Amino acid sequence: MKNFLLFTILIGCIGKLYAQNDIETTKNIVYAQDGDKKLQLDIYKPKAVQEPRLIVWVHGGAWHSGSKENPPLGLVPFGYALASVDFHASTEKPFPADVHDIKAAIRFLRANASKYGYKADNIVIWGSSSGGHLAALVATTNNNAELEGKLGDFTNTSSSVQGCIDFYGPTNFLTILNQSTPHGLNVRLPALAILLGKPLDQSTELAKLASPVYQVDANDPPLFIVHGEQDIQVPVNQSIELMSAYKAKNLKVQIEFIPNAGHSDPAYSKPELMEKIAKFLKENGL
Repeated sequence: MKNFLLFTILIGCIGKLYAQNDIETTKNIVYAQDGDKKLQLDIYKPKAVQEPRLIVWVHGGAWHSGSKENPPLGLVPFGYALASVDFHASTEKPFPADVHDIKAAIRFLRANASKYGYKADNIVIWGSSSGGHLAALVATTNNNAELEGKLGDFTNTSSSVQGCIDFYGPTNFLTILNQSTPHGLNVRLPALAILLGKPLDQSTELAKLASPVYQVDANDPPLFIVHGEQDIQVPVNQSIELMSAYKAKNLKVQIEFIPNAGHSDPAYSKPELMEKIAKFLKENGL
C-alpha cells in the first residue's frame, strides 16, 4: 500500500507539471448517484486538441482505498483526454458494485461526449494494480448483462470499451494465491475477502466472474499490459495468464516487462513507455 501511494504521488506530480499550462481540468462531475453517495469523475483534456479521444482511468488501492485524485497524465501529451473515475470501495459494497460503477461512468462519458468535448467512439480503459484488474475486467465483459448494473441516467447507452491498458493488475483469483509471495498473501487474502464479501475459498464462482482470464472471448478489445519483473505484490504470472488467454483467441495484445521494477517504480511513468502505449493505441485505431 505504501508503494502504491508513492507511485500515485510521483505520477501525480509529473502530471501537474504538464497540467499547469496545457491541460483543461473539470472536477467532481457527478456521473451517477447511489442512495446518498454521489459518484464522481474528473476530466483532463489537452488544450491543443479539439475533440481528443478518451481514456478512462481506474485507480488502484487494493479495491478498498485510493481515489480519483492525481491520475497519471502521461498519455495526455499524445492527444488523449483522461477521465479519472471514483467508485465504491469494497468496504462500502463488495464486487460487482465497483464494476457497475465504472460501467455507469463509461455510459455517462459516452452520452456526454459533446458536452465535455471529446470523442466517444473508441474509449480506452486504463488502470494500475487493483485498478488494472478492474480495467481488464471491464474490457473483457463488454455487453455482459450480469456486470452492467443499472446506475445512472444513461442505461440505454453502451458501456463497451474499445481498448485496455492494464498496469500489473491481478487477472486470475483462482491461481494468484499459489503464485504469491508471503508479502503478497498478507496483502491479498484480506483484500480479496473484502472485495468478494467472503473468503476466497468460499466464493469460487464469484471469483471466476471477477477474473478477467475467465472472461476473455473472441470479441475483446486490444490490450496493452505492463508489469514489473520484481513485483512481489502482484505476481508477474498474472499478466502472463491474461496475455496467454488473449493469444489463445488470436486477439491483439502487447506486454511490456519492466526490468528490476517492483509494484511501483518511476519506470512506469517514463515517456518511453508512454510512447510505446500511444503507438499501440494508434496502430489499433484508438
